Amino acid sequence: MAVKSYAYNDSTQLSPHFNVQEFRCKCGGTHDILVAEELIQKLEQLYAALNCSKIIVNSGHRCPAYDISIGGYGGGQHPLGKAADICCYGQDGQPISSKLVCCKAQGIGFGGIANIDSSYTATHLDVRTSNIWYGNEVVNYNTVTDDFYKYYGIKREVGKEMAGIFGIDVSEHNGSIDWNKVKAAGVKFVIIRAGYGRELSQKDERFEENYRGAKAAGIPVGVYWYSYAESPEDAKNEARTCLQIIKGKQFEYPIYFDLEERSQFNQGRAACSAMIRNFCNILEDAGYWAGLYMSRSPFTSYCEDDLRTRYALWLAEYGSRLNYDGAIGMWQSSSDGSVSGISGDVDTDYCYVDYPAMIKAAGKNGFVKTSEQAVSVAYPDKITLTADFGNGVKYIGTANRV
Repeated sequence: MAVKSYAYNDSTQLSPHFNVQEFRCKCGGTHDILVAEELIQKLEQLYAALNCSKIIVNSGHRCPAYDISIGGYGGGQHPLGKAADICCYGQDGQPISSKLVCCKAQGIGFGGIANIDSSYTATHLDVRTSNIWYGNEVVNYNTVTDDFYKYYGIKREVGKEMAGIFGIDVSEHNGSIDWNKVKAAGVKFVIIRAGYGRELSQKDERFEENYRGAKAAGIPVGVYWYSYAESPEDAKNEARTCLQIIKGKQFEYPIYFDLEERSQFNQGRAACSAMIRNFCNILEDAGYWAGLYMSRSPFTSYCEDDLRTRYALWLAEYGSRLNYDGAIGMWQSSSDGSVSGISGDVDTDYCYVDYPAMIKAAGKNGFVKTSEQAVSVAYPDKITLTADFGNGVKYIGTANRV
């Protein structure tokens, strides 16, 4: 997990909704600020999942001395730059219950989650990679549950209705496409097949044409690579071929590994999971935002649990609802859609994550990292810090925002 260090007065915009100054230690000192990239990515996912109007970071990185001064022990997730204590607000401007925040954070894959105040408006979140902790600090510091939905008595959302940003995915099988008509029809993004298999000769015959056409029409683009990998090592070869074909282009949406062959599933859960990791990790190492495409049923059967949140997730299930209760980025809802500018049926999709903003801010997929530029962000002069550490120990106070 990449944890980056920033100067105490750095104003880098880390993502569409979070600036490095929000994670500065409240001790008032001039030491560096540590922030884990994964923490920011998951906070953005939470922002979208809750449809927030804003998320306030009450406490981000802490130096060990400050952590101890407010009841910590100086060696937790905050001093590592992997944690944030937050308050989430809905579109009505009102705080969102920490109970719901905990449930949504569980689906996104945070490693440490806890309500931290008696009013149930503040939540601790971190991206630890072992010893998952689901707590409630009003009760005690210990793990209190393995499922916040059951613990808080909140009905789990099963299924996602057709909402979000509408898009399509295409390949050479869709023939010649009039991209201006597609744009006029309301398509907001397209995922284009770049190829399949492990040979350069297996490049999609219309990839270049579709890429140019979509870009010229102003439609944001992503890519998928259809896999015929017969082993985890084979998936690495497919990734290297994919990289050669997409080199030099810019993509506002992720690069997806498409796993759907029965012969692959027959190899079992561990082999399929290794194929996914091998392909996606090579894409990430090359500077791309990697994702996984699968149908919902085989995904739940043939992928190990960590893959539920490790890469950008695009699931297929045809009908009016996606029957999956975890966090996803995109849903393929049909294979027989109709869109002006395309002859015959086309796959239709709905996206729930602002990938273009996140990818550009992170400098992935051929874009220059926008967060390297100084960004002017307005903050209130003071913020209120509130924390309930149990056993009658509370911290309430104000700190200057600098």
